Parts: sequence; C-alpha cells; structure tokens
Amino acid sequence: MLVACGSAPVSLAPSQLPVATVMPPQPAAERVESAPVLPASIVQARSRWTAVPWSDLPGWGQDPLHEAWNAWLKSCERPGPVFAPLCGEVRRLSLGSAEQQRDWMMSRLQPYRVDALQGGSEGLLTAYFEPMLDASRRASAAFSVPLYRPPAGLAQRKPWYTRQEIDTQAPVQALLKGREIAFLADPIDALVLQIQGSGRIRIAEADGTQRQVRLAYAGSNEQPYKSVGRWLIDQGALRDASWPAIKAWAAQNPQRVNELLWSNPRTVFFKEEPLSEQDAVWGPKGAQGVPLTPGRSIAVDPGSIPYGTPVWLASSGPTAQLHRLVMAQDTGSAIVGGVRADYFAGWGSAAAELAGRLKQPLRLWVLWPRIQ
Repeated sequence: MLVACGSAPVSLAPSQLPVATVMPPQPAAERVESAPVLPASIVQARSRWTAVPWSDLPGWGQDPLHEAWNAWLKSCERPGPVFAPLCGEVRRLSLGSAEQQRDWMMSRLQPYRVDALQGGSEGLLTAYFEPMLDASRRASAAFSVPLYRPPAGLAQRKPWYTRQEIDTQAPVQALLKGREIAFLADPIDALVLQIQGSGRIRIAEADGTQRQVRLAYAGSNEQPYKSVGRWLIDQGALRDASWPAIKAWAAQNPQRVNELLWSNPRTVFFKEEPLSEQDAVWGPKGAQGVPLTPGRSIAVDPGSIPYGTPVWLASSGPTAQLHRLVMAQDTGSAIVGGVRADYFAGWGSAAAELAGRLKQPLRLWVLWPRIQ
C-alpha cells in the first residue's frame, strides 16, 4: 500500500541509498494478478448485494445482448433515478454491435451477486405467460364463465369477498352485475388468466365480428393467494402439478372443479385494452409501467431488486438452461424474497408449456452503475 506524505523530499547521500535486491523473473504460471478493488456490499430490504468480477457470471460473453436491448429501451421509457442518466447511452448503443454493448456494460456497470438476507445465493425461478383464449361478449351455454371489471366500492372493503362467495352468494353477484367484460368456456382457463394477471382474448362481439383484445390487471379482492396445484398435491390427487396435469384432472373430476377453484380465495379483476399490431409484439405492461419482452423481462420482489434494473440470470434444470441478460420490470403476489424471479415466457402454447413446468434453482446478479 502506498502512503502519501506531505513533507518535502529528503536527499540522501549515495552511501545512504538502499541497495536494491534483484529478483529473478517469475515464470508466467507463477505470476499472480492483483485482484481489482471491488465496491462494498449493498443491503436492500430483502437482499444483500456482493460485488463480484464479471468472470463470476456464468455464460457471460455468450448471450446475444441485442435480444435484451429492446427490453432495456422499454425500461428507459420510465427509468428510475439511478438508471435515467444512462438511458441516452443505452439508446445510442441499440445500433451497436454485441461487442460494443458488452464493452460498454463492463465499463459502466458493476455486477453484484444477490443473496437473501437470511440464506444463500440460490433461490427459485418460475415462469409466467400471457394466455390466449377464445371468449364471447354474451353469456351462453358454451361461454358461461364471466371475467369482471373491478366492482364499485372495491377499495372500501379490504379484503373483498372470496372466490367462493362471488360464485355462490346472490348479494355479492349483484355487486358485479353489469361488470362483465366477456365470458370464457372453461373455469380453469379463467383461473389461469387471473393467476397470470393478464391475457389476450379472441372475442366474438354481439354483431358477429371477432377481434383480439388484451385484458390487463385492474385489481384484486386482496384475498391470500393459494396454489391449486399445492391443494391437489396435498389431496393426493396429483404428483405433477403442472397446468396440463391440472386441466386433465379437472376434466376427469368435473364434480370437484368448484372445490378446486375455491381452494384459492383470490380473484383478479380486469380492464379491456385494444391490441394493435404494434402492441401485439409486446407483452402486457408490468409493474414498472412498461410492456414486457418475452424471454427478457422478469418479475422480482422490489424489496430485493428495484424496477428497471438489468439483471444477469442463471438457471439450470430439467426444463431450461438460461444464462442471460434480463430486466426487472414486474412483480407478483407470489414473488417474494431476495433470490426469486418469475420469467416472462411470452404467449401461445410454447410459452404456456414452459410456464407450466419451469420451477428450478436460480442465481441472480444485479448490474448496477459504477460511481464515476
């Protein structure tokens, strides 16, 4: 370590000069590079961040960063105060090469490993998707499951009525009369739509025309979320609680479908949004207020990772091998904890399949601006 001194330099006679000891050069294999000085740890409400070198990030250098850049540009539409100063450079680099983007990130950002406050650096990765469903504007024998707008007075009663009370009590149903947006054919599809928080519906209008719209999250009854998959496992009905398995069980046990649905008292209300061709290439808006990007947006616990933060995600398991740059742009009632993420898979059957099965170990690194 060098110590600065404020005194004037001292002149020494030749006899007082120290004799330098000449050491033979070390072989290259024995040379030890001095480790870079890393910043101090950062403590969040639900996580601790530990600075690490870029070499700690598994798969860094192999990810096609341009695929994530559009998600970063979306975050720059509503940036937080920490990342707002970088957004001009992010926009300019949207036309840069992968090497330029990677070099810029390494010069401007510092990786921090995310650890739980009570626990280690390994957590859980799941996935969610945007369902695509057929619906009708009018109730019929084929389409009888309603999707509702928020009822008047929802904010005055917390929590609001449970799913079972909504389905069975006439006074509660009267509060929702006229609030129907559309009707689905399958109550399990309606449950999936509510758990995912948004979806696309191909809707048959009263005049016979069809169009595609998005149903976006508009509120909930604020009842606790209970997993119907966990309920089936606890009942001994299933071992594999994926959505395909749950739907198969429901088809085989129609007399118990209400029991299954009512095991989760939480329900979600929606608002209808038009879906233009331009909007259709993006997912729904997440909690950050920007549209989600399939494969590049994640939902996080904002007490661990702030919205708009670029994150390096690493997860290996039987369903997927993921080592990539993603953006923290959303959250969810089940996404709680320091090392916890929900991966936005997109829409369509492949996304539904991935979201129904992905549940595997996770590690995260936040990429935070360096102090200039």
